[in-house]
Amino acid sequence: MKYLFLDDERMPRDVTWVLIGGVGSWGADWQIVRSLEEAKDWVLKNGFPDVISFDHDLGLDHYVGNYDDGKTGFDFAKWLVEYDMDTNSMPEKFSYTVHSKNPIGSENIRELIDGYLQHKTGSRRI
Repeated sequence: MKYLFLDDERMPRDVTWVLIGGVGSWGADWQIVRSLEEAKDWVLKNGFPDVISFDHDLGLDHYVGNYDDGKTGFDFAKWLVEYDMDTNSMPEKFSYTVHSKNPIGSENIRELIDGYLQHKTGSRRI
């Protein structure tokens, strides 16, 4: 399985407030990406991951509420949805979680992906 962890500073072991369910553990072989561009590049090179853990705020400006650069975890989620609409490459049992401590950003990611997954069978949020 391919595990992708999007966060600009934390490591998977640092997000102990998130339960990841039955898809693995924080000891899994997480591929860590630190930015929107790095996340996109990883998917283009390695294919759609089976599991993604999202952070929302990806940079110093985001920590003060400036999201105008279009480089948040939500922007990556939007890109993933569009990518799957073009390629139909999302794994049948794709799972994700959001480990961001930004409640509004987290909910935006969840609403977008959950809305999209309603059209995909076998997918679930962890």
